[in-house]
Amino acid sequence: MVYCCKEREQFLVDEQPVLATLVYMEGQKDFDVWNRKKKLLEERKVAPNFSERDIWWCAIGVNVGYEEDGKHQNFERPVCVLRKFNKDIFIGVPLTSIQKDNPYYFPHKLHETEGSILLSQARIFSAKRLERKLGHIGKGRFVALRKQYRNLFF
Repeated sequence: MVYCCKEREQFLVDEQPVLATLVYMEGQKDFDVWNRKKKLLEERKVAPNFSERDIWWCAIGVNVGYEEDGKHQNFERPVCVLRKFNKDIFIGVPLTSIQKDNPYYFPHKLHETEGSILLSQARIFSAKRLERKLGHIGKGRFVALRKQYRNLFF
């Protein structure tokens, strides 16, 4: 059975609240609300300053199939900056609280929460998607992360 629930919810864009009517349908993703949020992200004039090894809340959105989705009202998820190309784009890898004994899951602990960095979900991101900095990965762990990434894909 499919159910539908409408509610007014607020999300933030550049620290400004934006109201949207979210429609939750079991088994379906709400691409319409994400597209409105994405348009507001595109309008950002200045992206935050970031560096390799940083971990940020990143508005990764609602995606297709098994691509990792963002969570909560801002469609965000923690993302580690794996490679910075310039002030506008980077390769990022999303984090999850799920742990698996799998080469595509790099074990990581963030603020006392055990989890993983999802190497199979690495992709290019615009810096306009970065919301709030959470922290960073130590140099030694970052070297190990990049080594595992290279070994898997190159």
